[in-house]
Amino acid sequence: MNRHRQASEQLDGVYIISVAARILEMHPQTLRKYERIGLVRPSRTVGMLRLYSDEDVARLRLIKHLVGDMGLNLAGVQLALLLFNRLLQMKAKVRNLAGEELRQSLDESIDEMLGMLHGQT
Repeated sequence: MNRHRQASEQLDGVYIISVAARILEMHPQTLRKYERIGLVRPSRTVGMLRLYSDEDVARLRLIKHLVGDMGLNLAGVQLALLLFNRLLQMKAKVRNLAGEELRQSLDESIDEMLGMLHGQT
């Protein structure tokens, strides 16, 4: 693969804050706020410009849905995202387990998520 094609593939789906904000129909300051509290972590250029990936944009769409449509505050969004990520991890792990190992893993994961809900993270 030549350098030009390789460089352009690395740039696919990377947006500066103004473009990401326009795609999401959000104010750039909202994106900065979400970064400040740790809901999203865009990469940075050498000049410190924020670069939002397609994954960042998808995460921000989810956050926008949780806040705007579901009425969650930012603490609720943080908890929902923690639980969502844990469920994804659990799903990946469960694919390779069976029997007692599966039961034990599910018990531990459920206990961990219940602990998150009770503020024991």
